[in-house]
Amino acid sequence: MSTPQHPIQLQGVSLESIAHEFGTPVYVYDGEKIVSQIKSLQSAFATVPLKIKYATKALSNISILKLVKKAGEGVDAVSIEEVRICMQAGFAASEIMYTPSGVNFREVKEAVELGVMINLDSIPLMEEFGERYGNTMPACIRINPHIMAGGNAKISVGHIQSKFGISIQQLPEILEVVKKFEIKIVGLHVHTGSDILDAEIFLRGGNVLFDAAMNFPDLTFLDFGGGFKVAYKSGDPATDIAEVGTKVSVAFHTFCEKYGRELELWLEPGKFLVSESGYLVVESNVVKKTPQITFVGVDSGLNHLIRPMMYDAFHDVYNLSNPEGDLKPYNVVGYICETDTLAKDRMLATVTKGDLLVFKNAGAYGISMSSNYNSRLRPAEVLVWEGKAHLIRKREEFEDLIKNQVVLDI
Repeated sequence: MSTPQHPIQLQGVSLESIAHEFGTPVYVYDGEKIVSQIKSLQSAFATVPLKIKYATKALSNISILKLVKKAGEGVDAVSIEEVRICMQAGFAASEIMYTPSGVNFREVKEAVELGVMINLDSIPLMEEFGERYGNTMPACIRINPHIMAGGNAKISVGHIQSKFGISIQQLPEILEVVKKFEIKIVGLHVHTGSDILDAEIFLRGGNVLFDAAMNFPDLTFLDFGGGFKVAYKSGDPATDIAEVGTKVSVAFHTFCEKYGRELELWLEPGKFLVSESGYLVVESNVVKKTPQITFVGVDSGLNHLIRPMMYDAFHDVYNLSNPEGDLKPYNVVGYICETDTLAKDRMLATVTKGDLLVFKNAGAYGISMSSNYNSRLRPAEVLVWEGKAHLIRKREEFEDLIKNQVVLDI
């Protein structure tokens, strides 16, 4: 027999009732969880002037962004489209950090015209920015600290071979360009990767910033990026936010004394704020037995949740329809014409056709990395807030797939 798995409820609202009301597949988010994650960061860094810049790329639904704004925090955007979405959610330009990577300068120019802070990611971008704006627009510089950290090579972005940021070894060149164009640098930024457990990694990145900062007299903030790890399954380690907050805050205070005045400390959490808030509810289309494996085919796939295939990510999955059934081994697979194993060798309460399954930790990089592969439709999104389920994105319809196509008369 299995251990009973009670139906998951968010603020008293069951995921089953949401699936019945809005259909499947459906992304569901717990607004209270997002707010509590923000509060945990605020508490951990209570002794420093903290500004949270939520990493919009994790989940960019306007209603989610409005929750972040309601909590009094800002946002980090990595595209001009994200900048505009954040503004649609009500963020002022002064609350938005724009961190591009290898974009056409037209996009940077548009961001400047909108009034957001630009995070300069390369020497050529610094030069073009300096030539056009000189000392008229304050900016930030993204430093690559040459630190290898993160849970997967694809999300380790602070090492020496990463495309992100300007190598710390190029600091003399950075200073030369700043001096040549009199660029007003008001912030330095570092981000080493995602799924970082150890406070020492944040301190190592911080030390790189502290050393570099002594060359920039006009700083108002240092940005430590994000990358806090969340638990994906029972017993999985997670970042001790209180420990990170204590250690980084002590180091930051020490730096500020040396620098001669107090700066702001910025963080850019994405996954940490929204991952655990999210659930992807799907329906079993078929239970397919082979001599070796029993497959559960569901009405979703890598087009809705690509992380298991792209990052070997683990997402706990439960049978909502038969929570107390006997445990049996299954491979949960999608309906895409591609290998799209969402969960391999999982012990699930007995699954039959029509059962509702739920994938946990689906709030970050789920819908935001979704696609129309196989000409499939993207799912609906629902936010549970103040004890009620609210539709915050309609399910796509067939017309959405073809509305931008221009059909030739052939």
